[in-house]
Amino acid sequence: MDLTPDLYETTGDRLDAFLEHSLQPQGDWKEEMQDAWQRVERFFQNLCFRDLLVLDEEVRVLKVVKGGSLGKGTTLNHSSDLDMVLFLSCFTSFQKQASLRGFIIDFIEKRFDHCSESLAYNIAVVHHRPGPREPRSLTLQVHPRKSSDVIRMDVVLAFDALGSLCLDSKPAPEIYEDLIKSCSHPGEFSPSFTVLQRDFVKRRPIKLKNLLRLVKFWYLKYVKPQYRKVALPPKYALELLTIYAWEMGTDQQENFNMDEGLLAVMTLLRDYEDICIYWTKYYDFQSEIVRNFIKQQLKKSRPIILDPADPTNNLGKGRRWDLVAKEAAYCLQQACCLTEDPSQAWHVQQARDVQVTVKQAGKEDWTLSVDPYSPIRKMKAEIKMRNDICGYQRLSFQEPGGQRQLLGSRQTLAHYGIFSKVNIRVLETSLDEIQVFVKDSSGQSRPYAINPDDTILDLKEVIEEAGGPCVEDQILKFQGRKLKNDQCLEDLEIKDCDTILLIRRS
Repeated sequence: MDLTPDLYETTGDRLDAFLEHSLQPQGDWKEEMQDAWQRVERFFQNLCFRDLLVLDEEVRVLKVVKGGSLGKGTTLNHSSDLDMVLFLSCFTSFQKQASLRGFIIDFIEKRFDHCSESLAYNIAVVHHRPGPREPRSLTLQVHPRKSSDVIRMDVVLAFDALGSLCLDSKPAPEIYEDLIKSCSHPGEFSPSFTVLQRDFVKRRPIKLKNLLRLVKFWYLKYVKPQYRKVALPPKYALELLTIYAWEMGTDQQENFNMDEGLLAVMTLLRDYEDICIYWTKYYDFQSEIVRNFIKQQLKKSRPIILDPADPTNNLGKGRRWDLVAKEAAYCLQQACCLTEDPSQAWHVQQARDVQVTVKQAGKEDWTLSVDPYSPIRKMKAEIKMRNDICGYQRLSFQEPGGQRQLLGSRQTLAHYGIFSKVNIRVLETSLDEIQVFVKDSSGQSRPYAINPDDTILDLKEVIEEAGGPCVEDQILKFQGRKLKNDQCLEDLEIKDCDTILLIRRS
């Protein structure tokens, strides 16, 4: 029988006490977890592969990493979430891990069955069901000696991609480039980055880890039991969302009111459809391969929650967030979310501000921060005031390898999938002028303001004045046709935002 008090009946000012007395792991349970871990670890280190060849080669355990809630320091009392990650010598690459993983898991299952008596502990292997895809982990059920609870442990195999990386260092971009090239399924090789995932949470303040416990308890108590056969978001996704809410809502303060934190997380979950969350702690936009991959990830349907240690792992994809949102909306009406001072509620956007670099001919570049869900007309107003623009503004942007696009005033950056740093070109036009994009041989294009009655020669002169090739060296093409100097744009049916190709005469 569950004797845990009802969270929904607990007032906000009692949440800290609720955590301390009901959720934080007690000494006996922590000892049971630690003992189970040590026994299973010794089996792998000393017994599983000893004096045996696997696929004609010796297999060594390079290291064992504690993952899950025990590794992160967010364990709930009498509730286990324990991952043991084995880094094996036979996995010399991501590809080798993918090809050998199924065979090694089968081998370990047989060794557990063979060596069960020597473990001196009641450990049962949960045999995986046959399916179209081979299993990625081995599940154990460990029966503690002093408790009737069962400890569930997932044993995961991994390639040691990080090697002896110092935890305060950033992995080399080549590691993530290799990951992106090797990955056939999102997050397939995330276990290789368990150390980073663990430390991303473990090094957080104690109070934040208690908020993580509270959110996880809510999920396990009120959401999971209702939808046992439904693909719900993983607990890790809720952990990351909670950390993001704390970062944005408190500016990473170590002390805060627990009810305000729970309120902020539930509000985000209720409004999940606009969530776009990522970090650049372990990977960033410096590498072209990684940058292009992240930008494509950020263009996918929301919610988007990228694993801070693995950019291929979008934890928001393909899950029933709507069911979680339904329960979050109900939670917001309960006593636990009724804060004493609503004015102190955390302000948490669904996505971080985007750094926009403003480029305009004849003026120095400058940057501003923009809420990706704010109308672009607000950005235009700030640019107009800063750049002293009297005419009409035309804003455009171009992704690498893509076409230059005009930004509509009523749209948002999010509408165009822009959630990371972006360069915006500003073009000032009169009422009668149109904007045309001129693309050079590198694929980059620039906007120019021109009157439809002007000729191609007039456009060439504008291009030269803006720092382009001299008129005599320019060949302009539109829709495959070479344009003559005396032709006017209107007669050529060149319209607003059309793209003209520029070829430099050799």
